[in-house]
Parts: sequence; C-alpha cells; structure tokens
Amino acid sequence: MQYFTGSYIVSIIGFILAYFWGEHVQSGSGFACVFIAFVLSILEVSLSFDNAVVNAFKLEKMSQKWRGRFLTWGILIAVFGMRFLFPVLVVSAFSHINMIEVTKIALTDSMKYAHYLQLTHAPIVTFGGAFLMMLFLNYFLNTKKETHWIKFIEKKLIHIGNIKGLETIITITAILITQHFIPQTQKLYVVISGLIGIIIYLLIEGVSHWLEQHEQERMKKLATTARDTGLIGFLYLELIDASFSLDGVLGAFALSKDIIIITIGLAIGAMFVRSLTIMLVEKKTLQEFIYLEQGAHWAIGALSVIMFISTFKEVPEVITGLIGLFFIISSLISSIMHNKKANA
Repeated sequence: MQYFTGSYIVSIIGFILAYFWGEHVQSGSGFACVFIAFVLSILEVSLSFDNAVVNAFKLEKMSQKWRGRFLTWGILIAVFGMRFLFPVLVVSAFSHINMIEVTKIALTDSMKYAHYLQLTHAPIVTFGGAFLMMLFLNYFLNTKKETHWIKFIEKKLIHIGNIKGLETIITITAILITQHFIPQTQKLYVVISGLIGIIIYLLIEGVSHWLEQHEQERMKKLATTARDTGLIGFLYLELIDASFSLDGVLGAFALSKDIIIITIGLAIGAMFVRSLTIMLVEKKTLQEFIYLEQGAHWAIGALSVIMFISTFKEVPEVITGLIGLFFIISSLISSIMHNKKANA
C-alpha cells in the first residue's frame, strides 16, 4: 500500500476538484463529474498496464533520485503536458488558431474543442503509432535478445534483425499504407506526424547509444554524468508514456467533452500507473516473471497497429484494453509455469 499513498492523495484531491468544477459549470452536476473522472481513471489504468511494465524495465536502470523525479516531475508532465497542453498545441497547429484562443475554447466551449480535436485525431495517433512501432520492432529485432516467449515468431524476428534499419523501413511502410485510407486534406499531416514519431525515437535511441559508447573514452566523465542523472532515460520514459496516452486522451471524449474533467480523470489513472511502475521495480517483480517484458512489448506492437487503424476506422477502447491485458496476463501465466518447471 505504501507505493500507492501518493496515488490515493491525488485521487482525493482530484475528485474534490471534479466535484467543485462540475458545480461551477452546472449546479447539481458535481457528483456526475466525480463519477466520470473515476471511470476515466479506470480507463487510463486498464489501457496503460503494459506501459507500466515497459516503464519498469527502463526505470530499473535509473537512480533512486530519478525514480522519485519520475513520480513528481513526470506526473506533472504527464498531466499538464500530455493531457492538457499537448492536445491544445496540436489543435492550435492544425486549426491555425493561437494557443490562448484554443485554451479559451477548451475551457468555455467543450463541444467546439472536441470537434477541433477530432479533426486532428489521425495525425496525433499516427505519431504515437509510429513511435510505439519503432519501440516494438527495435526490441524484437535485437539480435542480442536471448529470452523468447513466443519462440517460433521471436526467433525468426531475430534472424531478420540483421537487416540494418529494418524497423524504420517497416514503420515507414505502415505510415504510407495508413495514409492511403486518409482523406486527401490530411494525408500530408499524417505522413509528417508519423515521420516525426520515427525521428524522435531514433534521436532518443541514438543519444542513449552514444552515451554508452563513450563511457570508456575521453568523454567518459560527461557520459557517466548524463547516465547517472538519468536525464535521457527520463525523457525516454516520458515519450513512451506520451505515446501510450494519446489514444486514452482522444477516447476520453466519448465519456466527457469537458477538458478539465478529462484531465483530472486521466491524471488520477496516470498516477496509479506510475505508482505501479515503482512497485514493480522495487519489489523486483520483473526478475521473477521472465516473460513479462516480452508480453508488454507484444502489447505495444498490438497498440501501435490499432493506433494506425484508428486513423481511418474507430476502434473501441475496450478492445484496445483487452488486447493489452491479454498479452500481459498470458506472459505472466507463462512465466509462472516456467518457474514451476525450473523448480521441479
């Protein structure tokens, strides 16, 4: 329970704010807003459980200081940055309306804001889909990967992993296929968003690799300092979280058009996901269940494909959540069975 103390505090504060905001917007709607915020928090947790597992593997390599910052700075970025500021920024860019005006629309005319956000749906999820597909492919095409869960597939992926840049080629192909189904007016935006997702992933991976390669050279001090502070790892985690959150942010408008209630609900869910991540790391759960990492990355691959499909065809949130849950639970069961055989 100690890991979730902060989450419970955030939940209480969030539900109180949701109540008073609801009463401010329309007298008598306070409890309805609290209920919507609660449902949104559950939605965020169910969609992001695989995110917690992936984050935990990255967080294991970070210092205690940066784990703490992941819960403090990270939650502020996740809540204000991705759940509020990022959608406003995207709407501003695509609608050619300044950010201040878009913010006013978000706070005073929820229906109009939801309309604008829906128009930017395809570019937003293409960015997230491209970033997550790169993450998925880079993991399974890694020729140094030794542990395999779905062996007959994962071993074959390693064999073709020797083709340099294959993950980028596959992701670009997915973007080009996706834009074929997009209206003409949005094709360019979709392609650009997808390419930005690829570029950002490669940039983060490139910087991480550069730091590792220079540990034993003249820039050892700089590299070690950057590695120990965990800045690159922190940014990497935030980008992964951002990509995971995109479908949740957009799907939340099916339950509410109020950006404040959506932000509160998703913020509570995001806090629980971060607390779960810390618990997985400190209890060393990931070391006990050896296939959990593979399951989480298969869930990432499935989510990336779903995000590409959702650019032109609506995919219910329940399907997205259940697919991710299926891979996590299946890999967990496989891990338990493996442990029993090893100890027999």
